[in-house]
Amino acid sequence: MKTQFGKPMREHFLFNGSWVNMNHGSFGAIPKYVRDCLLEKQDLVETSPDAFIRYDYSKHLLESRKAVADLVHAPLGTIALIPNATSGIDTILRNLDYTARDHILSFSTVYGAAERTMLHLSETTGLNLTRIPLSYPLSDSEILSRFYNTVSQIREKDEDIKVAVFDTITFEPGVRMPFEALIAACRELGILSCVDGAHCVGQIPVNLSALEPDFFVSNLHKWLFVPRGCAVLYVPFRNQHLMRTTFPTSWGYRPKNAECRGQFRQTFEEQSEFETLFESFGTMDYSPFLCVADALRFRRRVCGGEGEIMRYNSELANKGGRVMAGILGTGILDNEEGTLTRGCSMVNVRLPVDLGGKLGEVGEWIAKALVRRHRTYVPVFVHAGQLWVRVSAQVYLDEGDFVFLGEALKGLCEEVGGGMRSSRASRL
Repeated sequence: MKTQFGKPMREHFLFNGSWVNMNHGSFGAIPKYVRDCLLEKQDLVETSPDAFIRYDYSKHLLESRKAVADLVHAPLGTIALIPNATSGIDTILRNLDYTARDHILSFSTVYGAAERTMLHLSETTGLNLTRIPLSYPLSDSEILSRFYNTVSQIREKDEDIKVAVFDTITFEPGVRMPFEALIAACRELGILSCVDGAHCVGQIPVNLSALEPDFFVSNLHKWLFVPRGCAVLYVPFRNQHLMRTTFPTSWGYRPKNAECRGQFRQTFEEQSEFETLFESFGTMDYSPFLCVADALRFRRRVCGGEGEIMRYNSELANKGGRVMAGILGTGILDNEEGTLTRGCSMVNVRLPVDLGGKLGEVGEWIAKALVRRHRTYVPVFVHAGQLWVRVSAQVYLDEGDFVFLGEALKGLCEEVGGGMRSSRASRL
């Protein structure tokens, strides 16, 4: 039976009574129902480890892959489950071949772990990294214009772009990218598109068959109520020959010039090399992979389905963010067209703090004070010389929670300002 959104929904989750979970976007949160399903899956393993891991796991994994494929509108044979989006981006980029003339193109808002993969590849292969600077608010057309101009500048030097990495929704600030148009631009320009959809599945709808990116990853443990860690890797059939190994390399790898004997798990005969490759990464707890259908079942039966969840969350983020901005006397981060927040369950609210080079230090103090004093947390970050918070809306929250957070932040910001004026900055 469907439960009313807001505070009544909290009975389905595991939060401590005093904890207000305003940062669903970082680590997600699972309902009690999904937690119970996870424990059942773990019990299946522990009652007969060899029997389950060697012979039964594959059919359970297939059920989850089918559920994900249906959700993102992709052929089953293009879908693999992986531990997290970071490992997906890493796997994609490390499987590609590079020369010293090649570039990986990204934006300055790229996720830090993905950027570190690129930097390591630059050290080991000699490839070039090119970042397109973004300082929001920007229109979608301006972002696309910078993308096209950067590609032209690189090609004028007789150099090439192997792959472009960009988000569906960036992490800081949490804004929507024009990823649909960027995928189309990559196709037009002959550049591989690697879409980091870490915040996508469960937050905004996606149709991969219509979009046709070259690669796509998304966490399922952030917005879909799947246990940590579980993510989807989509590789269309045309590009699966490029994905030759998992990281770490495991039983599914097939070397070109050598022969490996044996296999670890019994796989279905009809599975492709791609499906077999991503079936195993070595010994780990694969139980979260097996809970996708359970999470979707909860979302349908208790929450009313994907459409109702996304509609409630995006409306709450928009309204709640503006309420917070009113309390703080600031504003939310969006452009004139409203595309940065379109359909999103996250909102960025500016804090009334202007301390120049101390913003990062102050932001960390505010984040810790939220946990210690107010039993909540939101990411506090610097963007374009200003201090912001990224707030997540979710079905167990309501407008009153945004009022609570706004008032807590207002008090902390006033304390910061007073402390600085009284030369008590050392307390920060």
